[in-house]
Amino acid sequence: MSIALKTLLPVSISLMLMAPAQAKVTNAELKIGISQEFETMNPLISTMVASTYLRYMVNRRLTNLNDKNQWVAQIAKEIPTLENGQAKIMTENGKKKIVTNWEIRENVKWGDGTPVTCADIIFTRKVAMSNNTSVGERETYEQIEKIDVDPKNPKRCTLTYNKAIWNYAHQLGTFYILPKHIEEAVFEKYKDQKEGYEKNSNYSKKPTMPGLYNGPYVVSELKLGDHITMVPNKHFYGDAPKIQKIIVKLIANTGTLEANLRSGTVDKISVLGLTFDQAIALEKKLKTEKADFKVEFEPSAVYEHIDLNLDNPILKDIAVRKALATAIDKDQLVKSLFEGKQPSAIHFMTKNDPWYTDDPKSITTYRYSKRQAIKMLEEAGWKAGPDGYRVKDGKKLSLTFMTTAGNKIREAVQVYLQNQWKQVGVEVVIKNEPGRIFFGETAKKRKFDMAMYAWVSTTEKNPRSTQHSEMIPTEKNGWSGQNQPGWRNARMDKLIEDMDLEFNSKKRGELAAEMLKLYTADLPVLPLYYRTDNAVIPNNLKNFKIPGHQFSETNAVEYWTLE
Repeated sequence: MSIALKTLLPVSISLMLMAPAQAKVTNAELKIGISQEFETMNPLISTMVASTYLRYMVNRRLTNLNDKNQWVAQIAKEIPTLENGQAKIMTENGKKKIVTNWEIRENVKWGDGTPVTCADIIFTRKVAMSNNTSVGERETYEQIEKIDVDPKNPKRCTLTYNKAIWNYAHQLGTFYILPKHIEEAVFEKYKDQKEGYEKNSNYSKKPTMPGLYNGPYVVSELKLGDHITMVPNKHFYGDAPKIQKIIVKLIANTGTLEANLRSGTVDKISVLGLTFDQAIALEKKLKTEKADFKVEFEPSAVYEHIDLNLDNPILKDIAVRKALATAIDKDQLVKSLFEGKQPSAIHFMTKNDPWYTDDPKSITTYRYSKRQAIKMLEEAGWKAGPDGYRVKDGKKLSLTFMTTAGNKIREAVQVYLQNQWKQVGVEVVIKNEPGRIFFGETAKKRKFDMAMYAWVSTTEKNPRSTQHSEMIPTEKNGWSGQNQPGWRNARMDKLIEDMDLEFNSKKRGELAAEMLKLYTADLPVLPLYYRTDNAVIPNNLKNFKIPGHQFSETNAVEYWTLE
């Protein structure tokens, strides 16, 4: 099986050897190759990882997680805490709440020179709270009960949370701010139409307006499905970026990225570029060459998995879900595709999370056993049919399996799993779509049986957006939320709610342990493997680091320099 899988990954060796030598890359221009499609640059609406990669070059938030896994202020002057007196717990009508005082740095402006103020924060929350707006993590905005602005300072505001949540500063790491002076008119005109705002937003209609961005760069050209060009934001509050033009090119076929690098079509391959096995192969080749680039690796907080649509009559049966998990030989999968250097996953937490456990006494594990998987399906009433696939009540055990088209490693994983499930009598039909459609329509609106993609998270993160029943995307809530499987578990909901209010770190760890126990027992998702990020960079690129957490490498793009 491992040989067959590897033949699916195209390598144009002859083309690479014949390519002309790459010119020395300078700060005048950096061309980055990316294999995943991006969508709108609207920070409130976009959910695709590639869009996030781009967004961190042009937009900044109140707080940020740095490359040392520390929460720090970004456009805010400081993070309010109980210790510095800028946060306090109050009781109102018998309910505890937390009140936090924030002040935006004086020199933080939008790309057109308009100051970023608390009015932008208030407007953003208003847009996010509309049921006609599709927002991935709405709870970030819902947890804020009100925002009061200092009448003497429009950059200073008080955020009152409806609960005394311990991780309010972390939540604001995903509170993306919109420019009220540009976007308010659009929202007011289309706010009563389902998805009306996002379709008519200036981020969609006029994405090169400088005033849409407050980061080190602004967008100067954008063509969905092809490329995006960014130039320095002359009103950026921080260190002026060194690189004068960054072009991010979409090259969906990961097999051709190396050829594009060697020909000079791109100068750098992002963490959303080469598959892991391609990066390993390239690193081996570079040891015998005098190339102008190198491969960097970093264990990440990315968790590759398969969402199971629990509204599907077949997948609603937990016995079928457990049989699917038991039929997967994940150890062989990671050995075949990744030389064992990316470990198989058992749940949604990665090993760098202090809440992680692999103790079989604490969680349910699914050891590979073809015989046991067959037994589970038989006991669930699925009997072998004449064509080898199982049948129950005249219906074949058949499921559609979807992921992002053109991603060779995912397509190889699909073929591997398809074969594994066929051996126990499950028919799996592969149907892939371009990332923009898969994430923007299919996954968001839960139009799938099984959907394979990845989540990225920070350590000690409450999984509310992906696992609370209120986070199931529906037409009624504007397809907001990221609980795509549609998992409903009352106890899990309670644990998630309790964790938000728990300031004691030991007790939060106990809540997390029970979450993992429920998650692995109920199995709304099939865990596959934990990813290791890789990027290919020019040898002369300095101050570049893969952070290994949810905030992309581009979050420090202003410090990159090509010497």
